[in-house]
Amino acid sequence: MKITLMMAMTLDGKIAKNSDHFPDWTSKEDKQHFAKISKEAGVVIMGDKTFFTFPAPLKDRLNVVFTLEENPKEMPGVKWVKGEPEKVLTELESMGYKSAILGGGAAVNGMFLEKKLVDEIIVTIEPKIFGEGLGLFKGGFDVDLKLKGVEKISDYSVVLRYEVLK
Repeated sequence: MKITLMMAMTLDGKIAKNSDHFPDWTSKEDKQHFAKISKEAGVVIMGDKTFFTFPAPLKDRLNVVFTLEENPKEMPGVKWVKGEPEKVLTELESMGYKSAILGGGAAVNGMFLEKKLVDEIIVTIEPKIFGEGLGLFKGGFDVDLKLKGVEKISDYSVVLRYEVLK
């Protein structure tokens, strides 16, 4: 299964000011770009802190949400998961999915990267600086990337596309 990490970040590498920060700071072009690619994949994987920053589950795709809660509230379009990401990916493949978007937060991104499950990284650089906040990944890594493309999506925002070298 192909896993593409897709995030927006500030010029200083922050994905949010804190774990409760609603992602309303990104450009409309970034939101459109994310919606297009994630709907094509059909699945967005995220942690529950990221999920709960949204007013509702993302429409027209399966929201796969890592949680530590014992009995999370059932919601249409949401699959609550725990444990090893490899097992979750195997289950998604058995459901017929061939690719998924990894959409945060820092801990879930780090967990997938550490286990060498990320194939591609697409990052929108937004013209903001938070100074303090959450980075793209939590954990310590030494991962090599190959730049596959650069695209200007607005007068202010740029998308970088990298292949993760394994």
